[in-house]
Amino acid sequence: MLKIFKVVAILEGISFLVLIANMLILKNNNPELYHTIVRPFGMSHGVLFIGYVVLAFLLRKSQNWDAKTLGIILIASLIPFGTFYIEKKYLANNA
Repeated sequence: MLKIFKVVAILEGISFLVLIANMLILKNNNPELYHTIVRPFGMSHGVLFIGYVVLAFLLRKSQNWDAKTLGIILIASLIPFGTFYIEKKYLANNA
């Protein structure tokens, strides 16, 4: 399950960055393209975000994460590039 969490963490981070780039770059330049990208990436990001949070709670016991570590892992999903940091710092040596 840890390998799945790693993949979800990376994909969630990528989808978050795509949404931010879309919001900053495409919205003002091309509104039609903005709306065609927001819907699929927004939905996939939402599903990945929920999967990230659920998997973090499921892995808490098996990875021996205390409340502080779990909090850091969950907060990182709200920060751009945060899930990449988590994957490198907390998940790289495991699995």
